[in-house]
Amino acid sequence: MKKEARKPDELDLRILRELVRNSNRSYRTLAKDLGMSTTAIIDRIRELEGAGRIIGYGARLDYLQLGYEFMALVEINISGKRIIEVEQRIARLPRVAAVWDTTGEFDSLAVVMCKSRSELSATVKRMLSIDGVEKTNTNVVLNVVKRLTEFDGV
Repeated sequence: MKKEARKPDELDLRILRELVRNSNRSYRTLAKDLGMSTTAIIDRIRELEGAGRIIGYGARLDYLQLGYEFMALVEINISGKRIIEVEQRIARLPRVAAVWDTTGEFDSLAVVMCKSRSELSATVKRMLSIDGVEKTNTNVVLNVVKRLTEFDGV
């Protein structure tokens, strides 16, 4: 359970930027890089985790190197009032990497990652078979210029 969080200060933001850049460092190395004690870094990171500002850690993967040749952004129109429920069903599909509830011409946007054209086709058809999905528009990704994991907005 998240505890009541104070507003992040400049030190918190520096820690977050460093963790986004490389979360694989030891606390000792991170503390040295930021000119702090290891104990102070551990306390700050635990506070950031407890407040829900850090929600996890993980490896950054090159999906192209792992065989995901067909990446697409699928715009989705959903009928009815259960948009979030339909989006949650879409999110559970095997090749769906992300789903966003959006404004604009389409109700939702899904990021799909597939190893073949036929897998992409099957995934979009599975989306269309979900009750409430009215229409999709698929945009195939030609090149990845910047990834979400490279966002440095802290």
